[in-house]
Amino acid sequence: MAEKEQFERAVRALIWNIVEIHSQLEEIHKSWAELLGITEPQWLILMAIDELDDGRGVSGVAVANKLRIHPAFVTNQTKKLEQTELLARVVSPDDARFLQISLTQKARTEMAKLSDRRQALNSTMLAGLDEEALDYLNKRLTSIAKNSQLARQKLNLGLL
Repeated sequence: MAEKEQFERAVRALIWNIVEIHSQLEEIHKSWAELLGITEPQWLILMAIDELDDGRGVSGVAVANKLRIHPAFVTNQTKKLEQTELLARVVSPDDARFLQISLTQKARTEMAKLSDRRQALNSTMLAGLDEEALDYLNKRLTSIAKNSQLARQKLNLGLL
């Protein structure tokens, strides 16, 4: 029984650590967003587009999936970001029903201005971890994320 209690204590500690990290990252994202004069969700949309775009633009659905938010919210926010000239939205050459979204040169320039500060922040957050440790941690977090999704699905189906 003591082993089970230790495991449950370790699980609770992990969950609370994730909650704390999430909270700190939200505050960090808010700070970056404020520097660009946008909202935190808009900042996350810019970051997702930057991550996903392979040079042809990215669909709003792909951004929504990456951020786990509703596509209609992405559409609404990307229209606002287009007005600030941080995003370009063009009709997809593959299917005229869809838009391809990409960062503008203005967005890339503004994000580049933050680059040194973001690298310094990352170094501070991840102090003491080398590339091997980060790779190990990322693999374990990816596994936990996948298992969490499965657990949520089981819970929703009444299987847990």
